[in-house]
Amino acid sequence: MQFSWRGLLIAPAVVPALVGIVAAILLGGGSVVLFLLTFIIGSLVSYSVTIFVFLPALFVLSRVRRMTGFTTSILGLALGMVAYIPWTVIEWKSSGADSGPPTETCFAFLFRWDFDPLTLVFLPAGLITAALYWWIGSRRTVAGSGPESGSPMVARSSAEV
Repeated sequence: MQFSWRGLLIAPAVVPALVGIVAAILLGGGSVVLFLLTFIIGSLVSYSVTIFVFLPALFVLSRVRRMTGFTTSILGLALGMVAYIPWTVIEWKSSGADSGPPTETCFAFLFRWDFDPLTLVFLPAGLITAALYWWIGSRRTVAGSGPESGSPMVARSSAEV
């Protein structure tokens, strides 16, 4: 699998769009403002984690082992768990009275907040983003961008990888 600009542009936007649609329907009665707010904040997190964490980890792991849809998805799932930790630490630091210092340990807070709906989004978000990136990046190119056209970005078939 090689780098895919199309995958980088599309894959990180899917989960924030889905979460924005669900939030707008369930919380705002179809509010466009709530969708846009959720989508923009989610996209900032999703694109930054994809660019600064997922792609470098994918590059390093691809040097050690052959990347398949399964290994790429497992990497996304693991990085989804890792992306959950800073979010939880931020929530913990503001968990005290009047958003002051925390009254409990970080581990106690972590176990108490494990099943919060917002934090449960991180695992499937990492999995879905990684799987979509792999699927988009591993697809064959469309007509006009093959080896005969001289395009430098030619997708390789699974037999060549």
